[in-house]
Amino acid sequence: MSRKVVRASKFRHVFGQAVKTDQCYDDIRISQMTWDSNFCSVNPKFVAMIVDASGGGAFIVLPLSKTGRIDMSQPTVNGHTGPVLEIEFCPHNDNIIASGSEDCSVMIWEIPDGGLVTPLKDPVVKLEGHSKRVGILSWHPTAHNVLMSAGCDNVVILWNVACGEAVVRIDEVHPDLIYSACWNRDGSRIATSCKDKKLRVLDPRKGTVIAEKDKAHDGSRPIRAVFMADGKIFSTGFSRMSERQVALWDPTSFGEPLTLQELDTSSGVLLPFYDPDTGVVYLCGKGDSSIRYFEVTDEAPYVHYLSMYSSKDSQKGMGYMPKRGLEVNKCEIARFYKLHERKCEPIVMTVPRKSDLFQDDLFPDTIGPEPSVEANEWFDGKDGQPILISLKDGFVVTKPKEFKVNKSLLKTTSSSVGYQQNNNEVQALQEEVKTLKEAVEELTKRVSELESKN
Repeated sequence: MSRKVVRASKFRHVFGQAVKTDQCYDDIRISQMTWDSNFCSVNPKFVAMIVDASGGGAFIVLPLSKTGRIDMSQPTVNGHTGPVLEIEFCPHNDNIIASGSEDCSVMIWEIPDGGLVTPLKDPVVKLEGHSKRVGILSWHPTAHNVLMSAGCDNVVILWNVACGEAVVRIDEVHPDLIYSACWNRDGSRIATSCKDKKLRVLDPRKGTVIAEKDKAHDGSRPIRAVFMADGKIFSTGFSRMSERQVALWDPTSFGEPLTLQELDTSSGVLLPFYDPDTGVVYLCGKGDSSIRYFEVTDEAPYVHYLSMYSSKDSQKGMGYMPKRGLEVNKCEIARFYKLHERKCEPIVMTVPRKSDLFQDDLFPDTIGPEPSVEANEWFDGKDGQPILISLKDGFVVTKPKEFKVNKSLLKTTSSSVGYQQNNNEVQALQEEVKTLKEAVEELTKRVSELESKN
């Protein structure tokens, strides 16, 4: 009699748990837009969510600690004239966030420490170059101030955000709608999936196709693709019979997938979130009420199913916390921010361990917030490997990489800069008035004392 051998893995017993109700973000009207993006972006300081807004598009940015019921009067970021489709925090500065909208523009915003006190209407930079709505944004993992955007005009643009200029425009590669676009680990390659059912690997600076795979998934529903740490590509899509699939590809020989697995017959697009430190991929389906997770290894069948977190309510979107924002002393290897219709609920993924000591096998050195190259150097051809940090003593917040804008090249920054200068002048005048008032009160007091003596 043969015994079934269970594959040994330290992530076999990973379990998901929703936080208590008082640690959720309640009474937020999440956007009703039918767009297959995350609708949420998170970092160790803030959580941002796209919300319903009348007369344009808006998103809300809250400090992580501001849990509970969110007041209706909570200020929003509302500079777009059309609905916001995608938001993405900058990995090198936790106060900078980019937003893409149906109004064809990309805007860069600076969120003050502590969150917004008044509504934010004027972006630091406005990037205009797309002729149709912008639904995909992705910051470069290692180069400072490099942003990739993709729109419904089938164009991918690489921006130097500090100058506000479109440096690379890839407009002849994709004949149809772009479903996803992502960077590899050092940002030297881009993987895109398109409505023509092709997976492509591009050289981002030249805009040329290095490798492509036709009919990666046979179905007509959207395909999503992410790079693994070793250069392989993990994709999610649909079969001809509308069954959801996951596949792993080697771009150096794109002929057949290393593995192709069918999951179920649900219709929601699977959003993959990849953790390069543990090799775990989390799949969150739009409209699903579960998160599946798989471990990707070098041994066949390469993609190993681990487990599934299930709940009652379906998800409208999902935010994924960077590794440096997790509580390592509780063996927390991932944290998701699940969007419901009226709230945001954090979900914690934990590896059960008895010891309270730092688990270095779960938390190897991870990507930190420091960029390794500047935008100009990267566009000139220099690649930089990610700068890693240790999580052993918890992530220590260093001074964030300053967000500098070249004002001479940017007309759109003048309004916001002017506004800040005016603000400073008003504050100085208010201080002066306060000092004069105190002096007048003192003189009045002395005069009344002298009069009473006489």
